[in-house]
Amino acid sequence: MNIELQRVSKSFGSVQANQNISLRFESGRIYGVLGENGAGKSTLMKTLAGYQRADSGEIRFDGRVVDYRTPLAALREGVGMLQQDPLDVAAFSVLDNFVFGPLTARGVTGSAAAAELRRLSARFGFDLDPAMPTAQLSIGGRQQLEIVRLLALGVRALILDEPTTGISAQQKQTLFDALKQLAREDGMTVLLVSHKLEDVLALCDEVAVLRAGRLVGTRSLPATTDELVNLMFGQELAAENRTRVNLTGAPPLLQVSEVSLRTRRLSVEGLTVSLRRGEVLGLAGLEGSGQELLLRACAGLLRPSGGQLFINETELTGASYRGFKAAGVAFAAAGRLEEGLVAGLTLAEHVALMMKPTPLIPWAQAHEHTQQLIKRYNVRGRPDSRIEELSGGNQQRVLMGLMPESPSLLVLEQPTRGLDVDSARWIWHQLMARRDSGAAVLFSSPDLDELVTYSDRILVFYAGRTAELTVGGSPSAMLERLGRFIGGQFEELAS
Repeated sequence: MNIELQRVSKSFGSVQANQNISLRFESGRIYGVLGENGAGKSTLMKTLAGYQRADSGEIRFDGRVVDYRTPLAALREGVGMLQQDPLDVAAFSVLDNFVFGPLTARGVTGSAAAAELRRLSARFGFDLDPAMPTAQLSIGGRQQLEIVRLLALGVRALILDEPTTGISAQQKQTLFDALKQLAREDGMTVLLVSHKLEDVLALCDEVAVLRAGRLVGTRSLPATTDELVNLMFGQELAAENRTRVNLTGAPPLLQVSEVSLRTRRLSVEGLTVSLRRGEVLGLAGLEGSGQELLLRACAGLLRPSGGQLFINETELTGASYRGFKAAGVAFAAAGRLEEGLVAGLTLAEHVALMMKPTPLIPWAQAHEHTQQLIKRYNVRGRPDSRIEELSGGNQQRVLMGLMPESPSLLVLEQPTRGLDVDSARWIWHQLMARRDSGAAVLFSSPDLDELVTYSDRILVFYAGRTAELTVGGSPSAMLERLGRFIGGQFEELAS
């Protein structure tokens, strides 16, 4: 399918998300839609996928003007979109989600649907069990399920919004291999929305770059990283240098002693770790290896089945989230809209929720505090903007603004998930400022460069086992060693 966007514009109140954008996407090719957070790339693709209508401009498929108002209408035209957080029903099985909606309406159910699911999964090397509860799938598995569902619906153009966020390197390679098959063998038009230069350079044939809602250029690939960075940000970004703190003699803030953590799918036994004020401990490992269990135990969201946990020498083993919060622990989940923020509420309403409870909400004060948050954290939004209208980067800035100014311990699950390099650096500058004020930082990340750049030590999880690395020496050597540990090669510990 050949797609043309002609002078497409879209605004949300006073925020101009897309301004007169004209692009052409041809069948059989993979296109990158690149830009920093808030550049307008997701807005443009949601317009193409029927989630919203453009204020002006035209969309043409194979030269024919189309005008649809819903994602279902876009699907009928052959366009499907994989959201950054796949749109599935956690309570359903994999097969139920596969047939949910249009496939059921077509009468594709039961054994025929299961056979089609297995066929598509086998073709692309996806590991999808029709009977498995969808809630047990990783983010990568949920993406695979949504892709085969869209293919079963007959899409000819596939849009993927930040699909490599939060998935493992192996899952990313499987995804990229599948997308290449769809473009090269099936002649599909594939659009990859991303802020990750390495993904675009590895996969795409051509890239369109947006900045502040405008199209600033297109490039055939390969191109240089510096060239794309200049297009994204208008300048080259200097290398990030980390200043490490001398922690000699600092007392432990967090002490985890012989702790056992269990869920239905995984257990981590006898975990012992400590963290001092002013120290940054990174947690590494493939998704589902156990690092999220430690984070949630240290925030009071998961009760240990054994061992002890102390904050500032006060035992909090089994204490509630509220108890950990009272001890100075601040937690931020990877799922911004699932756990960190409340979809449907405005920025001012979020600020009001964080204020001291009173019989009547002081809206004037909440509005003033929201204006201060927007200014201080450079949020592209208004006090009356609903939180889901903001880009991922702006949502993360709001989360940072809602966190306490002087926490004892920051517990962060993928704090830069889905952020471009400039936004990620900004987030880390805020975190390092809190560290310099005496906070300790415990965070997880699938990004090895991020772990090596900001951690003092790295605790690696592999199938419930752990090993610790001290960060130092050559960054490339450190990355190589960390990669081997993530793969379970712990024998280096003996050397």
